[in-house]
Amino acid sequence: MSLWRFQTYRRVGLLGINRRNAEYILGHNPRRLFPLVDDKLATKALCRDHGIRTPDLYGTISAHHEIRDLEKMLAPHDSFVMKPASGAMGNGVLMVLKRRGDSFIRGSGAQLGIRDLRYHASSILSGLYSLGGRVDRALIEARVRVHEVFNDLGEGVPDCRVIVFRGVPVMSMLRLPTQMSDGRANLHQGAIAAGVDITTGTTHHAVHLDRVVSKHPDTGKAVRGIQLPHWDEILRISAMSADMTGLGYLGVDVVIDADEGPMLLELNARPGLSIQIANGGGLTPLLERIEKLDISGSTPKERIAMARSVFAAHRKAALGEDRAT
Repeated sequence: MSLWRFQTYRRVGLLGINRRNAEYILGHNPRRLFPLVDDKLATKALCRDHGIRTPDLYGTISAHHEIRDLEKMLAPHDSFVMKPASGAMGNGVLMVLKRRGDSFIRGSGAQLGIRDLRYHASSILSGLYSLGGRVDRALIEARVRVHEVFNDLGEGVPDCRVIVFRGVPVMSMLRLPTQMSDGRANLHQGAIAAGVDITTGTTHHAVHLDRVVSKHPDTGKAVRGIQLPHWDEILRISAMSADMTGLGYLGVDVVIDADEGPMLLELNARPGLSIQIANGGGLTPLLERIEKLDISGSTPKERIAMARSVFAAHRKAALGEDRAT
């Protein structure tokens, strides 16, 4: 790495993977708690106990002989999502937008038959997409209905990732699907990452394939200045997720259903670092500010107020540094 690049990364406070692992994941996430977030069925049960909504579960396939009943399980549903219970990074998530005769249509327009879906379910059960390649289960969930705010931003359902540290929301991004990402909100598959201002819930910066963008590549619509609906509820779900899991550093993924509002999609005890690129700035200064806070006995509402205060102070300081240089 060049000296110039190192100094640039240090100036913006970029958090590196080694420090993330050693100081924040190992330092704040007891390994015994990982199963609560690594298993999506366990996460759903936890959310149910704490009154947090998640997408409806249509069915679960736990053994290969159950795959023969897949067609019957899917019969009442024109759209759905099939995913591994223990998957990571969006791998193995198959979204069906609609049916056309005997075909199932994906976000890219590709058509699948029931044999394709059975094969995908078998791959999930075999552990092709699971953490550590372990034997897995296939979940069939309701597909979230896109909120009207996102109607002109391509096919698929956007989701919002929030990094939470010590129960305080730190940084957020909106992930917008594209045709390249096949209607899924996975950045490594071609989705857009738009940084979200914690104080207002408005997107202020965006990247696509690590390049700064201002418009959606498929629709030409602006991806900056999007006001996320139900922002206070998204922050509340994020802060509560720390309480219900006991994890000190986690990623919270929330989707916004057109009718039901925000729903928790999944939790991640090892959230990635690309959220920094989406926001055009590093996590380190925010984490260090939150490390100094007295959060003992605080409620989610109080920690959300702390989050807004910390983010606003950080943005003000960053603007001052930019003017000085």
